[in-house]
Amino acid sequence: MLKPQRPLTLDIRTEELRVLAHRSREVVVLAAITGAVTGLFVRLFDYIVAERSFETLLESDWKWGLIAPPAGLAVAALLLHTIGGGTNAGTSDEYIRAFHDADYPIRWRALVARIMAAVATLGTGGAMGLEGPSMYSGSAFGALLQRRLPAPFRGTDYRTLMVAGAAAGVAAIFKAPATGAIFALEVPYRDQIARKMLLPALVASASGYLTFVALSSTRPIFLITEVERTASLFQYTDLLGAVLIGLGCAVGARLFAKLIRRAKAFTVKPVLIRLAIAGTLVSTLHFITRVVTSDSWNPANGESLSIGSGYHVIGWLFEEHALWLLAIIFVIRMCSTAATLAGGGVGGVFVPLVVGGAIVGRGVGEAFNTADPQLYTLLGMAAFLGAGYRVPLAAIMFVAETTGQPGFIVPALFATVTADLVMGPVSITAYQRTSD
Repeated sequence: MLKPQRPLTLDIRTEELRVLAHRSREVVVLAAITGAVTGLFVRLFDYIVAERSFETLLESDWKWGLIAPPAGLAVAALLLHTIGGGTNAGTSDEYIRAFHDADYPIRWRALVARIMAAVATLGTGGAMGLEGPSMYSGSAFGALLQRRLPAPFRGTDYRTLMVAGAAAGVAAIFKAPATGAIFALEVPYRDQIARKMLLPALVASASGYLTFVALSSTRPIFLITEVERTASLFQYTDLLGAVLIGLGCAVGARLFAKLIRRAKAFTVKPVLIRLAIAGTLVSTLHFITRVVTSDSWNPANGESLSIGSGYHVIGWLFEEHALWLLAIIFVIRMCSTAATLAGGGVGGVFVPLVVGGAIVGRGVGEAFNTADPQLYTLLGMAAFLGAGYRVPLAAIMFVAETTGQPGFIVPALFATVTADLVMGPVSITAYQRTSD
């Protein structure tokens, strides 16, 4: 009597599934480790730059704002030339380049130089965000770890831990785990998302977020009071306002993208010329800002809105201001970020995009005579960010997580989709692709 035999193909497939499950567990564990290390590093970076250096600058005499940013650019240039061996100032762009090019080198020397230059740039008031260095450092940690541990990753995409680290860096610095995962997967492309690395990105984002908040707090970056929370329930007329915000943000983001590209092109100029022009422009913009935001046109009574990443600008927007002043601050903020970048400063443009959108949204709210200008400010943040980086999903999630306001998602969709459609193929970075 013949015994039924098990098909050989079934045995092979079962073994393949067993190996795949084992490798997936190892990937998840290593992604969690990458996230935790990144979260710890980003917390230290945030403490040194934001809580110590820049806060000290804001609390000092306003005239230090004329001196510190140009000095920070000079120190950053020196660090990139000496320690970095002439490496460029890119952070987020470096992640996108490495994502698309398996042979693009990620070196410890460049990582150390860029992070030190970022501390010099941002700690002295450079008008850029902390998210660029945070994202870059996380992606570098992940890529270097994966390169040294090849065994668990046979058959695994070379970008797995690099994406996980990038997600953890964004999640930590914004205290927004979903935003970190979505942004890291969405930003390499203009019209799609890298789905294959979703699980490691989510695990690393959660790990990085938990490590960061364990050493700080879970308080959202943009805290909305209970009174404002009640007022933020949108009306149907606000949907029209959202479309107008989307149009305004698309126009603003296109102009800002062109400005940033010209600033990046300017970095090839001789270093002394570059630092002299950029430093003078940053100091001049700081002085103008102090004058126009004062009651008596006395710079000593004004606001230091042109320096720093821009979180304090969003707090300033929650007060009532004339449309002409909002327009001036918008132009100054965009020019200050471009000047910092042109001078070779190291930082991100994620937060500058958010700040630009907040100003546009607040301006539309004032012109629209809305009863809830805070809502319009938040819609502008999502639309401008989504259009500038071509990351509509991450933009909506970012504002929802960092404000604790999920109820604004419907009008944010109107604003962000409108901005993305009007934006066309333009992006703030030249390294994005439309497809693999």
